[in-house]
Amino acid sequence: MKSNPQFPAPADAAERLAVKPVICYPNETLPTFDAAFYEAAKDGMTLVDTVIVPPRDARCFSVPAGHFCRIAYQDGPQVGDLNLWNADDINEKFFSGKTRALHGTHVSTGDRLWSNLPYLRPLATVTADTLDWYGYDSFGGGVHDVIGTRCDPYTNHLLSGNDYHHCCHSNLIRALAEEKGLSPDEAEPYVHDVLNVFMCTGFTRDTQQYFMKASPVREGDYLELFAEVSLLGGLSACPGGDCGSSHSSEEAACYPLRVEIYKPADGALGNWKPAEVSGYSRTHGL
Repeated sequence: MKSNPQFPAPADAAERLAVKPVICYPNETLPTFDAAFYEAAKDGMTLVDTVIVPPRDARCFSVPAGHFCRIAYQDGPQVGDLNLWNADDINEKFFSGKTRALHGTHVSTGDRLWSNLPYLRPLATVTADTLDWYGYDSFGGGVHDVIGTRCDPYTNHLLSGNDYHHCCHSNLIRALAEEKGLSPDEAEPYVHDVLNVFMCTGFTRDTQQYFMKASPVREGDYLELFAEVSLLGGLSACPGGDCGSSHSSEEAACYPLRVEIYKPADGALGNWKPAEVSGYSRTHGL
């Protein structure tokens, strides 16, 4: 939205502005969140792996289908940029835009993280969020956004003229390249728009510009996901630290992030099955 319009308002401006909005993607027909199922599945689960993501760096991690993953506070307030891929085919990856359209600008317990077309299935379900109390503050800020793209060296160069190689985009490229045995050029197209874990963001009331503010994450906080398919995750500990001042900086205080993988007890999932890809077949319409 432009704050300095070049044309005067028409005579019927008030009438046009008063038109009521229509929700683009009514989500009442989405599968309901079965909180009791996930809580029962966590009863007796065991920690099977822990990955520490260093400050201003990224790491990949694997989450078998039917396992839980917690992204947790470690040593200090820190935000992270999360990528998710189908572990068996990284062409299927997290679709932040559709997730945003279906669930809103910020995700929390009960929301699903959807994959790109033509797959369009939940890669993961958010099953716990210790920051769900935050809601939306007086500035319009919320936690765990699917708005931002990820800090990247190209935009940083465009705006500042500086070349900075620890942006989350670059970190995720290096992590994925190492994990899959790819060159950086081969890995880069698979890196995608992120879930900004622990990041507090919104849009300014006047100009609707994307903003960030210091994350409310503190010791003991975590975001928990349930893998609806076998996942390969990539997590970058943002060079902006808690993003209270910058998101591409060597000056910000930065801390590690911790990723914990949990296996449910034998039989805890009952008849659960991994999520299936979209039932739509384009052969009918193209």
